[in-house]
Amino acid sequence: SGTSTVKRKPVFVKVEQLKPGTTGHTLTVKVIEANIVVPVTRKTRPASSLSRPSQPSRIVECLIGDETGCILFTARNDQVDLMKPGATVILRNSRIDMFKGTMRLGVDKWGRIEATGAASFTVKEDNNLSLVEYELINVGGDQ
Repeated sequence: SGTSTVKRKPVFVKVEQLKPGTTGHTLTVKVIEANIVVPVTRKTRPASSLSRPSQPSRIVECLIGDETGCILFTARNDQVDLMKPGATVILRNSRIDMFKGTMRLGVDKWGRIEATGAASFTVKEDNNLSLVEYELINVGGDQ
């Protein structure tokens, strides 16, 4: 068919349209704040000689949003450098992860973060989607 090489133009969505369990979101957001999450040191088996001393992974929880609402975004490692308060970024192919029944936005290896020019919108901070708790309903399985 050969049509697989055609890149679909990404459909930009607004923060308020994000729903649990959905992926493939492209959106333009402003970073409002960024808080470093101290990684939990796990007491696991001693590191084998195979594992080179790796940099501890950097995790920063960012409040991001657009004119429709805001949501928490978990930035990891190199993503952290782009997610600075006041920055406007395009999150391409981002996904919703659930954390304790609340939504978080994230970009895994299939997506990317791009810096872009400052957005003209004002973030609607009183509509924080990460404050909404969802009952996690088991679909199917034994009731």
